[in-house]
Amino acid sequence: MQKEYLPKNIECYVQTHWNNKKTFQVKEDIKKTKYYCLPMLPYPSGKLHMGHVRNYTISDVIARYERMLGKNVLQPIGWDAFGLPAEEAAIKNNTIPSHWTEKNIQYMKKQLQSLGFSYDWSREITTCQPEYYRWEQWFFNQLYKKKLVYKKKSIVNWCPYDKTVLANEQVINGHCWRCQNKIINKKIPQWFIKIRKYAESLHNDLDKLKNWPEKVKNMQKNWIGRIKGFEVTLNIHKYKEILIAFTDRLDALMGATFILISSQHELFEKICKKNIKIKKLIKLNSIFSIEKTEKNKYLGINTQLFALHPITQEKIPIWIEDNITKEYGIKSILAIPGHNQDHYNFAIKNNLCIKYVIKNSFTKKDNTDNKCNTNTGILFNSKQFDNLDYNQSIKEIKKILSQKTIIKQKINYKLQDWCVSRQRYWGTPIPMATLEDGKIIPIPDNQLPVLLKKNKKFITNLSQSYNDKLNEQMYINGQKAIREKDTFDTFMESSWYYVRYTCPHYTKGMVDRNAAKYWLPVDQYIGGIEHAIMHLMYFRFYHKLLRDFKLVDFDEPVNHLLCQGMVLSEAFYYIGKDSYRHWVPSSSVLIERNKMGEITKSYTNTGQKVIYAGMIKMSKSKYNGIEPELMINQYGADTIRLFIMFAAPVESALEWKESGVKGMHRFLKKIWKLTYHYIQKKHTDTIINIKELNQKQKTLYCYLHKTIEKVSHDMKKRKTFNTAIAAIMKFVNLLINSSINSIIDQSIMRESLISIIKMLYPFTPHFSFILWRNINPNSINDIDHETWPIAKKEILFENFSTIIVQINGKTKCVIKVSHRSTQEEILSQIKSNTIIQKNINNINFNNFIYIPHKIINFITSKI
Repeated sequence: MQKEYLPKNIECYVQTHWNNKKTFQVKEDIKKTKYYCLPMLPYPSGKLHMGHVRNYTISDVIARYERMLGKNVLQPIGWDAFGLPAEEAAIKNNTIPSHWTEKNIQYMKKQLQSLGFSYDWSREITTCQPEYYRWEQWFFNQLYKKKLVYKKKSIVNWCPYDKTVLANEQVINGHCWRCQNKIINKKIPQWFIKIRKYAESLHNDLDKLKNWPEKVKNMQKNWIGRIKGFEVTLNIHKYKEILIAFTDRLDALMGATFILISSQHELFEKICKKNIKIKKLIKLNSIFSIEKTEKNKYLGINTQLFALHPITQEKIPIWIEDNITKEYGIKSILAIPGHNQDHYNFAIKNNLCIKYVIKNSFTKKDNTDNKCNTNTGILFNSKQFDNLDYNQSIKEIKKILSQKTIIKQKINYKLQDWCVSRQRYWGTPIPMATLEDGKIIPIPDNQLPVLLKKNKKFITNLSQSYNDKLNEQMYINGQKAIREKDTFDTFMESSWYYVRYTCPHYTKGMVDRNAAKYWLPVDQYIGGIEHAIMHLMYFRFYHKLLRDFKLVDFDEPVNHLLCQGMVLSEAFYYIGKDSYRHWVPSSSVLIERNKMGEITKSYTNTGQKVIYAGMIKMSKSKYNGIEPELMINQYGADTIRLFIMFAAPVESALEWKESGVKGMHRFLKKIWKLTYHYIQKKHTDTIINIKELNQKQKTLYCYLHKTIEKVSHDMKKRKTFNTAIAAIMKFVNLLINSSINSIIDQSIMRESLISIIKMLYPFTPHFSFILWRNINPNSINDIDHETWPIAKKEILFENFSTIIVQINGKTKCVIKVSHRSTQEEILSQIKSNTIIQKNINNINFNNFIYIPHKIINFITSKI
């Protein structure tokens, strides 16, 4: 064993061993309990960042721990490889997306391997490979056959220059993020999957997810937006059409003063055809502009039509407005501005009537001081319904409308059907085609996968490449057809990868049901909170689709979800002459701190003063990112892993401090040195008999097993890895001050070191691997196949007291003693204490005050 801890000398060696032995490859084994630990798959952007490192370290710690519990652990990894960033980078770097993506994957794979993650690399998935996405295309066709897929025209953000749809996030101040040209709203054909059909299931099944963060479940509930209410059928004044409008405040129906319809409503098209003035107004109005601001947020368009109130038959105007109706997930709303904040804001903006019909719940007055009152309460200004409470009013109003057969109970959702069309080259081709007679059909299974073809034109002209390579002729059953030119939203690939990991090489279908049945559901899923809505919603939805096609069992894909916090780092900037912030690389900033560690001055190498922005999320644009590779080269992967798991609870933000990294490195060196010195001494395998231990040995041995118990509890039950590491550190510091003179001392030291090495293994696998081999040179097993240490109950149940040791009334130390310890045994333990030994010449051990098992105070001659 080398004397010094040198990570570079051991980590590559251990990683090569794991690779050669295929240590972490697994297969189904019904004799063992399975454990599926899954980190969210990364996008191959080029380099890992510290957010990646934290996510995958947490996953690996859990996987290694569960493996030590004797479980059959699957921890796979892959690459979410399609998408617009690769397309952009390929154009910028004068290459094609497949080459750029493959290069990034190879580099990032080496980075992951350098961190020692225990992945089953034989299951690696890359979503841009035809072997993967051919089954996605096949499944889409099955959905189409079951009428769960449809194509319709939809309003989108369209870039006329790039000729592609942009997501809202890709529109900056009304301009394309890529070419800076102004975008327009355009109605184009798009493919949709009927996720709204599963809205009730997606909402209700959240209650089954007992081990998901409440924050995530609430975010999903809000996104689904389940709204229970009523649909009321209204007549339109001097118009043959009827209008069905929704309300979730039937109690306040007498306060309805206008109707809102969306631009997706059937009536909208008819209005535009019949009323040229309205059509022109719509073109001029900013109602459908993505440049909506607070100033014009609630602007609408008056259709000049009126609906008749279902009870009073009064005329109420019909207005067009997209934002509010979209928020409700419906096409028409009975607006009650006195008792709904959005309706109130719209009424104020467009000078519409506001009618109050609910008394103020606090003052019981028949007015609300011209403010929106969203509470329920007693009715007034409601004719025959005056003085009814919430439940009574609903009952009576519903009774009247039911007699007219114009009311229907309805549950609506804000959740909209999933638009899966993207006007991109670098994505999975949608496997549909249009025949010469205009009929749309799925491309047959025997012609899948529909492939993307390489094209040199791609490098210089994105839109031309899109049209040339995807909008091409083909033959289906002898008939000429035009292939669909759109590609899938990349959320499609990341919605079912977890299933394919269970059978990545299966060629007979999308899923090997036997493998999926063994491994699923995922036991632990780890990823950032930023994926709480979109990814996890589609992830859950896709699983329900797979379930309904009998490809998987269970209603939900994941049992436990862990969302790790962000990684923060210090950031600095200066205000330029242009009045903008200019961020400065933190590595080039010199810092002066006060005694409290607070920054008092900060300036660059050239002497320019800069402003400290605080600890903020690591970002390339803020120049405060830390390169994982540099840290690994300097301190070793195990040090980085240990710091990440110790610096903060996994759900909280982690503040990156290199001083903390150095502290972890010193701690590992301390254990290495302790183990080295133990091995140099003559050591024994003698079995420890608790009855033969003296008081000091018993105290140390008890502390060992209490540490094992606490670390085990923190790892398994609480997932508080930082407190588990802290407990190990505390015990190590105690162990360092312990003697190893007698055979029993040596045996306690050996068992303690073995337990520490095992408990650190999930965090520091390379470090533990080498120490294990050196402390157990004759063992047939590497530590990778060892089990987790178990606390001995007999020593844990030993009753101990804490005694405060004082000299002349001043506390010097605290010791633990057994309740059975005699006064003589306690004095003997005190005499051997290192702190007391420094003052031993001044202590009269015959002159003391002793309060049994609480305090002992020595009175010296020098007071």
